[in-house]
Amino acid sequence: MSAHVVIVNGLPGVGKTTQARALATGLGWPLMTKDMFKESLFDSLGWSDRAWSRKLSKASMDLLFVWLESELQAGRDCVIEANFEAERDTPRFVALASRYAAQWVQVPVVCDGDTLWQRHINRGNDGSRHPGHQEAAVALELRDRLLTGRVDPLLLEAPCIELDTTDLTNIDMVTVLQQVRSCWS
Repeated sequence: MSAHVVIVNGLPGVGKTTQARALATGLGWPLMTKDMFKESLFDSLGWSDRAWSRKLSKASMDLLFVWLESELQAGRDCVIEANFEAERDTPRFVALASRYAAQWVQVPVVCDGDTLWQRHINRGNDGSRHPGHQEAAVALELRDRLLTGRVDPLLLEAPCIELDTTDLTNIDMVTVLQQVRSCWS
């Protein structure tokens, strides 16, 4: 049996977790995000500075791929979300695709760069994020990338359904779910 995997990707603050939750709920599939692991690690091991946050990001990404492989081994459909980078993460996805019968769909979440920059600044100040994420340092570190509003898709043979979150009132999740499902019909 072939598993179906929806890969939700995007820059920090673009809204990928919110969109991934809506997709997982609409599909009735489990969702795993990098930040689920990272925040649990912060709570277990503590948090301090940007270097520690980066270290836990890498560990969280490794755990995310362990979870994904276990879902693929079981032939289960799932949604996975993180700030994947084409150069860094494509080889891991390609290796999994070579070992498991799976059908993949990428959902790159994009946003107008100025809007994304403002969202990122706001979420750093509003207390909604775990303090271990070091939002102020991330904002400065990623400013130029955030202003582009997008990441490159993974180099994976999989359809891409771009989801623009610039105006959250314009997102029609029913249509997005239909587009995702149509990739496997």
